[in-house]
Amino acid sequence: MNIIETSLPGVKIVEAKVFGDYRGWFMETYSETSFGDAGIVVKFVQDNQSFSAVKGTLRGLHYQLNPKAQTKLVRCTKGSIFDVAVDIRKGSPTFGQWFGIELNAENKKQLLIPKGFAHGFMTLTDDVEVQYKVDEIYAPECDRGIIWNDPSIGIEWPMDIVPVLSEKDQKAPLLNKADNNFVYGEKG
Repeated sequence: MNIIETSLPGVKIVEAKVFGDYRGWFMETYSETSFGDAGIVVKFVQDNQSFSAVKGTLRGLHYQLNPKAQTKLVRCTKGSIFDVAVDIRKGSPTFGQWFGIELNAENKKQLLIPKGFAHGFMTLTDDVEVQYKVDEIYAPECDRGIIWNDPSIGIEWPMDIVPVLSEKDQKAPLLNKADNNFVYGEKG
C-alpha cells in the first residue's frame, strides 16, 4: 500500500497494490497494519455507500462536529468523481484551503480525510457508486455542511455546470457562517 501526502497535512492519497491475472484483479483496500506503519491510527466503525444516477451530482461539503467528528476513507467503485477535502480547523495554516483528486473505478485511488476537514464530491459520470469507511457513527445532531461554491474557499470544480444538489446542500452556509468547533492542534 502506498500512502501519499497531499498539500493539506493529514489528507492522504491511498494507493492499494492491485494483483491481476486472466481472472480479474484483487486489492486490499484497508489494512490496519499498513496504516499503522504509515503513522495513521484509526479504528473504522461504519461503512457507507452512495449511488448517484446523474453526472454533475454534487454531495457536500459535509462534516460532523466534535465529539462525533469523522475520519473518512473514500473510494469510487463505479464511475468517476472529483473528491474534495477542505481544512476547516480554526487557526490552521491551511484553513479554508482545499485539495481535490479524481477517484474512479479504474485508478482505484482512495482519499483519507481526517477530522477537521469538510468533504464533498462531484460525479463526473452517470451511475456512480462511492464507498467510504468512517471512524464514528452517523450522528444527525452533529451533521453540518458548507455551501459547495463558497468563494472564500474557491474550489475549482471540474465541470462548469449547475450541479444536482440536495435541498440540504443548497441551503448550506458559507464557511465563515458555518457551525464549526474544530480548532487546529486540538484533538476531537
